[in-house]
Amino acid sequence: MVSKGVKYMLLSTFIFAVMNVLIKYVPNIPAIEIILFRSIVSFLMSGIALKSQKVPLFGNNKKILLFRGLAGALALMMFFTTLQEIPLASAVTLMFLGPIFTAILGMWIVKEKVAWVQWLFFGLSFAGILMIKGFDPRVSPEMTLLGVGAAFFSGIAYNMIRKLKTSEHPLVIIFYFPLVTLPIVGIYSAFHWVWPVGIEWVVLLAIGVLTQLAQYFMTKSYQSEELSKVANLNFIGIIYALGFGYVLFEETFNLLTYLGMTLVMVGVVLNVVYKQRKQKVV
Repeated sequence: MVSKGVKYMLLSTFIFAVMNVLIKYVPNIPAIEIILFRSIVSFLMSGIALKSQKVPLFGNNKKILLFRGLAGALALMMFFTTLQEIPLASAVTLMFLGPIFTAILGMWIVKEKVAWVQWLFFGLSFAGILMIKGFDPRVSPEMTLLGVGAAFFSGIAYNMIRKLKTSEHPLVIIFYFPLVTLPIVGIYSAFHWVWPVGIEWVVLLAIGVLTQLAQYFMTKSYQSEELSKVANLNFIGIIYALGFGYVLFEETFNLLTYLGMTLVMVGVVLNVVYKQRKQKVV
């Protein structure tokens, strides 16, 4: 039987995939400005939800919450930039290094063990990611570094969520994301503002709402399961990225891409099955 944590992550992954598509639909709006709109919507929705549930806005572990917010903000700024500058599947592929950083950093941050066989599964998925990305001339070294940087900071953010699992309400953790992000992107946007036109307003609003939903389910997932069990499920997003990229943006890749996709999926399935069997034995 599939656990709640796994279900939450699968739902979060799909919603994030739709959000990524919408970001590419507004190429004229700077990535930082998109994050500003996204953060405003998230800030309002989180604040209203917290007030309605009578949950204190600022939580208990403020230092960890702030650190989670900062790491998430840095990851988001880097990732949104790559989404606008390189093919959808390539940007998402680089971001999928996040679970590897999550697992590695988790050994120190949350003292969570990862079995040696799971590293083989991670390695298999990572090899698939490299094959999917390949040697795409549309991806510059600068964008590659930004993509890897986004994955690294997302790994830190996910571990902070895990560290807060017993002391903070999921909405408080989400609330700190825009709380930290708004001042940073607000200052930048004030000097590089581009007014949205027509349907772009609707797209920006949708990005904010979808992000809120995806963040909520992702947070619930990381609070419900061990990092090593659900982190790999993010890789499923590569299927969405390849499909959406091809259908909506006419982004094509060679045959090795599909072989890489298969390796990623095999690594994901093996990791989940291993964790489920291990729990049954215990």
